[in-house]
Amino acid sequence: MAESTRVVIVGGGFAGFQAARSLSRALPKDAPVEIVLVNRTDYFLYLPLLPEVAAAVVDPRRVTVSLPAALPRVRLALGEVTSVSLEDRTVDYTDPEGGTHDLSYDRLIFASGSANKLLPIPGVAEHAHGFRGVAEALYLRDHVIRQVELAAATDDRAERDARCTFVVVGAGYTGTEVAAQGPLFTSAIVKRHKELRDQKMRWILLDIAPKVLPELDPRLSRAADKVLRKRGVEVGTGTSVKEATREGVLLTSGEFVATRTLAWCVGVRPDPVAEATGLRTEKGRLCVEPNLRVPGHPEVFACGDAAAVPDLTRPGEVTAMTAQHAARQGTLAGKNVAASLGYGALLRDYKHHDLGFVVDLGGLDAAANPLRIPLSGFPAKVVTRGYHLLAMPGNRIRTAVDWALDAVLGRQSVQLGLVRSDAVPLETAKPR
Repeated sequence: MAESTRVVIVGGGFAGFQAARSLSRALPKDAPVEIVLVNRTDYFLYLPLLPEVAAAVVDPRRVTVSLPAALPRVRLALGEVTSVSLEDRTVDYTDPEGGTHDLSYDRLIFASGSANKLLPIPGVAEHAHGFRGVAEALYLRDHVIRQVELAAATDDRAERDARCTFVVVGAGYTGTEVAAQGPLFTSAIVKRHKELRDQKMRWILLDIAPKVLPELDPRLSRAADKVLRKRGVEVGTGTSVKEATREGVLLTSGEFVATRTLAWCVGVRPDPVAEATGLRTEKGRLCVEPNLRVPGHPEVFACGDAAAVPDLTRPGEVTAMTAQHAARQGTLAGKNVAASLGYGALLRDYKHHDLGFVVDLGGLDAAANPLRIPLSGFPAKVVTRGYHLLAMPGNRIRTAVDWALDAVLGRQSVQLGLVRSDAVPLETAKPR
């Protein structure tokens, strides 16, 4: 091994963060290896708690963990990767101030993550907002508060109804959690406005799938559906948006819904940079061997949403694009890169049986299936919050304190005005 070996990791999400951490732990302190992490932000984002940020349950700082603090042996290169040259073994990136840089590498871990999935629906790009980052969560939080406050200030019944109607598209994990938190949030805001005492707060959850949370056990899907409907959420399965305008949305059912809020939680697609490498891909994800190496390029590894990792527990399939797989693949990628440099055992294959999933529905409700045991209600809530505290790489005590304060004091409903609408367009090209 050369004296100055450099490992470059593209992306600081679940896969990239865990890859950097496991690699730094696998290397002796005196190992002549430099680890460089290229990421758009200086923090790791714990995505699963973003709906609670949007609903004013958790402070946004709780879901962000400083990369330099959490990864002291890793050098952070702040910027967005624009290209990768496999022939020259270099990574080009642009920093936040527009400066261009290139990094040479001896090993590359491609963990660039995913971007919003935008369907070709007229008006969606102009009038919808995604839900993939802190800025978008803060924008939605302020936007909902603002709509309620503007509704309280008008005597126009049609305008008031439109401002008090909130449409969420996508009944997967994120969309379901946003829609479930919504009525609790608007109920807390309305208590401060006597003008809206008799005003209906209308939350609508849409998805072309036949049920909410189609990925989960049918019993959990039914439990989540029951909670949503009990809170007054209108669940429109088999339905989506046909066209979006400034005044509202036209549904595929033919109904027009007057609204000022369209939250786009349809799903994600692999970071386009993966396909731009010229390597073989499957549905936009880099094809890799079970040990996460890219065929024909033993110096390149890929993991997480950007990689089509063979699922050894389901022959013939690839692993799903979930945080659970991304984190575990990242951990293995770090260890395998260390092994390829002569530190540690032989390269191992990725094989992981799902441990179950958790969905926080706000209040005392949740749905979970730890170790394939379906739970709902308060028991699921305990499991869900316990899982998040264990999975978070930092801020555990602060997050638990926020939960306790919310339970005792309720949530705050003040517009911070930190994020403007034009600052969070429905971005589909950049990973989060």
